[in-house]
Amino acid sequence: MGYRAWAAVSATAAVLIATAASVSAQAPSPPNAPPPQQQTAPKPYKAVAVSPPAPMSDPSFAAFRKQLGAAAEKKDRRAVAEMLASNFFWMGEKGDKADKRKPGIDNLSKAIGLNDKDAQGWDMLVAYAAEPTAMPFPDRKDTICAPADPTFNVQELEALAKSTGTEEGDWAYPTQSGLEMRSSGQPNAPVIETLGSHFIRVMQDDSAGSTDGTMVRVVAPSGKIGFVPADAISPLGNDQLCYSKDGSAWKISGVIGGDQ
Repeated sequence: MGYRAWAAVSATAAVLIATAASVSAQAPSPPNAPPPQQQTAPKPYKAVAVSPPAPMSDPSFAAFRKQLGAAAEKKDRRAVAEMLASNFFWMGEKGDKADKRKPGIDNLSKAIGLNDKDAQGWDMLVAYAAEPTAMPFPDRKDTICAPADPTFNVQELEALAKSTGTEEGDWAYPTQSGLEMRSSGQPNAPVIETLGSHFIRVMQDDSAGSTDGTMVRVVAPSGKIGFVPADAISPLGNDQLCYSKDGSAWKISGVIGGDQ
């Protein structure tokens, strides 16, 4: 699943970041692997401004998401199936991957892992249902996808990644103002800096026992290293769940990204 939370706290990014952290922490080292190299201390960087997307103000969309969230929490496959559009799509890098011979629920299940034993797919669906932002999908008329992208200067972010020797996927942005960065992966650890509305560098945490996935290790523009809640920042490049209306009723019309 792609490393892609956002103006209200997005549970989607929290699940994605926490999952990535968990996988990284649990992955065994290959036989005879050399010891990991110590990371170079990060340097200060230029703060690039970013504005989170605003929540949609459509009450009917909010009501549909509430219904979807309730069904997902119960893992009610039949109820979710009834919420899917008849022409369900699954957009990957090479176009629509949906098997049109199968029901939409089968394609959704494969795309986000509803059949996985760890129930991560259902957790993701709950997170999508909690996401209040959405943006138009230009490839399909009258279709919106969530979460929406933030507003920022693409050239400035590209320059930031180049100057720091990082990838754009190493950066996230706060979903709340005055985000407090703490000295360790404990939510009650001392606050060492307050972050603004700018991109924040996310770092892999190699120190054992520092966090359980609810906190993410980051670097502030000052160069200080600390931790912030996973659900208080959003990475770029999120997978998205898409919606459209069938008459007056909202339906889940597709997925962008998903299991590749």
